[in-house]
Amino acid sequence: MEREKLVLPGERVDDLQLNGLSIIQNPSGFCFGVDAVLLSDFAKAKHGAHIVDLGTGNGILPLLLSAKTKASSITAFEIQEEVAEMARRSVVYNGLEARIQIISDDLRNATTHLNKSSVDVVVTNPPYVAGGGGLVNPRDAKAIARHEIHCTLEDVIRTAAQLLKPGGGFFMVHRPSRLPDMIELMRRYKLEPKLLRFVHPKRGQAPNILLIKGVRGGGAEMRVEPPLYVYSDEGGYDPEILEIYKRAGVDPTPRDSGLEKEGL
Repeated sequence: MEREKLVLPGERVDDLQLNGLSIIQNPSGFCFGVDAVLLSDFAKAKHGAHIVDLGTGNGILPLLLSAKTKASSITAFEIQEEVAEMARRSVVYNGLEARIQIISDDLRNATTHLNKSSVDVVVTNPPYVAGGGGLVNPRDAKAIARHEIHCTLEDVIRTAAQLLKPGGGFFMVHRPSRLPDMIELMRRYKLEPKLLRFVHPKRGQAPNILLIKGVRGGGAEMRVEPPLYVYSDEGGYDPEILEIYKRAGVDPTPRDSGLEKEGL
């Protein structure tokens, strides 16, 4: 199929500036933001690994990880069929059908598609707002991305634990306010928290994003990395953030801020 025919009216193609990759996005929907870029840099996978992305949205994480890792296969779950179809078209647009599979299904059904204890790495950028956090439209794409409408934090962690091999890595981006829940749930499902990094809007301000790694069956010891600051005191992005964007191959000043979910 010709590339142009993969892009529907109202959509645009953004150059990721990484291995010639591009992504199809719909500005009226939910475009990817800094949290996805940070998670793609935080997550690690060995050569030949099988990665699973729980709640992939427009497929940004599989695209970035296809270039940043030597994973042999990436399977991504997205419950919204229209969004999943757009992600599939991005996969075809980039000629990555042999490495990336987009499955349109509830992530809670992941083990009906994949064997338990068969995955090396799970990544996830789940909804941040717990259920009951205000009136939302259950069919609105942005609401689904922000609120636990179709899945809870426990659903995500339980599914990750079911999929991962012993010693497999779990990488998640979320809100610091949910950290007690994360640690309690990760330990309940034998995903021992091993690495934690807080992301602050700028120095002197409280963190509003965190990156956390767990290991299935890992030992009881967690390392906290130095804080990451998004903006410098002089204005503009902090040099480390710019370096992360450079490694991801993503323009740090896109046409849409993409930061609505993070509140940055």
